[in-house]
Amino acid sequence: MADEASDPAQTPEPEPELAPYLLETARSSRSKCRTCKRKIEKDTLRLGILLEGPFGTGYLWHHLQCAARRRLEDVEAAYEQQAFAPGLSVPPLSELQALKEKAEKARAERQELPYVERAPSGRSKCKNCGKPIDHDALRVVLAREVSFGSQVRATPINVHPECVHAELESEDCMTEVDGFGTQLRQNSTLDSSVVDEALAAIGDLAT
Repeated sequence: MADEASDPAQTPEPEPELAPYLLETARSSRSKCRTCKRKIEKDTLRLGILLEGPFGTGYLWHHLQCAARRRLEDVEAAYEQQAFAPGLSVPPLSELQALKEKAEKARAERQELPYVERAPSGRSKCKNCGKPIDHDALRVVLAREVSFGSQVRATPINVHPECVHAELESEDCMTEVDGFGTQLRQNSTLDSSVVDEALAAIGDLAT
């Protein structure tokens, strides 16, 4: 009787080797972008970056635009390797490179936290007390901890000057109390007299 292990009919076909990148339209709305953590809608362009891990090999998906802003080198490699089916309509690489430049410029211009500013409208609410912040009223921008899976990031939140004390004492506040007043003065672009007004409203915590 022949050994079953030697029978060609019993030998499984080897799995096809996956390419390092795959650019395609999403086949469903079940995948999530590893950059922005949002759902990738069906038929939206997505970039798969091959990952070889302890539990197998597969693609980690990103919106193409998100990948351009954060992982442009992978997008450029995917275009160089033509990691998409013939006939698939993809934006010019120069368009995606421009997205990266725009994102870098925005990050460079972003103010350091904390700072004080005037509310550009009356639509924002204080993240501490939940009440509206009036148009042109002073508001203080602090850092609050936000979790995305296993990652922890600091996100800016708007609070009334009178609510700064309570917010700084909250568990998820990432703005340091020590040196708060100095940081507020250094990071704010308003006149020093206006910053002093905000500090007076905040109270003796701002030293």
